[in-house]
Amino acid sequence: MSWQIALAIYAVLLAGCLLGGVGIGATIGLVGIVGITLVSGTQLWLSLGDIVWNTTNTFTLVSIPLFVLMGEIILRSGIAGRFYRGVAVLLRRLPGGLAQTNIVGCAIFSAIAGSSVATALTVGTVAIPEMRKRGYSDQLTIGTLTGGGCLGILIPPSIPMIVYASMTQVSVIDLFMAGVIPGLTLAAIFMLYVGIRVWLQPSLAPREQRSATTGEILRAAADAVPIIALIAAVIGSMYIGLVTPTEASALGCLLALGLAIAYRELTTARLMQALRNAAITSGVVMFITLNAQILNFAVVTSGIGQGLAHGLADLGLSRLLFFCMLFAIYIIVGMFIDGLSIMLLTVPLLYPSFVAMGFDGVWVGVIIVIFIELGALTPPMGLNLFAVQSIANDRSLGDVAQASMPYMLMISAFAFLLYAFPEIALWLPTMMKAG
Repeated sequence: MSWQIALAIYAVLLAGCLLGGVGIGATIGLVGIVGITLVSGTQLWLSLGDIVWNTTNTFTLVSIPLFVLMGEIILRSGIAGRFYRGVAVLLRRLPGGLAQTNIVGCAIFSAIAGSSVATALTVGTVAIPEMRKRGYSDQLTIGTLTGGGCLGILIPPSIPMIVYASMTQVSVIDLFMAGVIPGLTLAAIFMLYVGIRVWLQPSLAPREQRSATTGEILRAAADAVPIIALIAAVIGSMYIGLVTPTEASALGCLLALGLAIAYRELTTARLMQALRNAAITSGVVMFITLNAQILNFAVVTSGIGQGLAHGLADLGLSRLLFFCMLFAIYIIVGMFIDGLSIMLLTVPLLYPSFVAMGFDGVWVGVIIVIFIELGALTPPMGLNLFAVQSIANDRSLGDVAQASMPYMLMISAFAFLLYAFPEIALWLPTMMKAG
């Protein structure tokens, strides 16, 4: 069977299952098993056990439940709310005030949660009531939350980056370091946009007339600095080579638990809820990842990955045209499938093509994360849109999507900037290796 026929069968099965309402994880696994069977009958079925064992026994993936638990502890202990209020005081005088706080809060909390939806929900739960009370425009508020929430999978630690590393054998630490400068740059672009927009249209946000007092600044710093120190400890310990990513996730959990105990707001019930939510989230991620590895095995054995790479090479596409084609594909797919599933579906198929076109594997991981950020903002399946709309439930999904449009355009433009200047992502991991 040719790889073209195999790819067509995979696509029809995938579309049929998804349209029929089958869950994405089960769909991926089913397509993978059918693909393996088409190639070799039942001979390779015995390999399924090895795939499950090797995937669940991957040391890198152990960091996922620990990073999720770290974020849950921060959320349930009230530390996230303290942090937001502290940053709000420190950024009071900037144009846009609390809107700027949303972006900074999302950028920093994303380094704890590792998830766009968790970031948007956490910051949004605190921000929306407060900003409405102070007279901020909902359009400004909602846009900063959906757009800022996208930073959750770019700034490390990032669950999609961990999954990508496990699929491509790219260094997780290199990926984490490669996401730092793009994440901070994108956050700065968002803040600049908010400042210009509020300057041009002052009615969107009230202007703070009073500067914070010294006491308020000290209290705000006391609320904000511990979270920043926790992030610095987790990322810095990986940067200097003191711990592996998995050990860093355990360190983050320990530090988060220490902070929660110090603030005395983490009750037994809240801790149990954090553990339960972390177990559910990790179980979903691992179930989808397991099935994606089965599909990956089917793609390799059927020759689809290499065939597609050679086919694209034979077309003589330029690197820019290839990049534009991938950009369009991810935009379309992102309208219907969540970000992690997009990565698990597309990386086995497209990663060989990226390599054949001469792209760096670490850079590819960052650009795919940026592509799936767009998926979080594109209706009808943009998860960030649903997350924020569930908080601002008096606003329609269309209103939320409209408020998110400027951030979609900025993320799209930034993707092409990263194509033109890959050093934005690759400079920090290169310097780390040189050091």
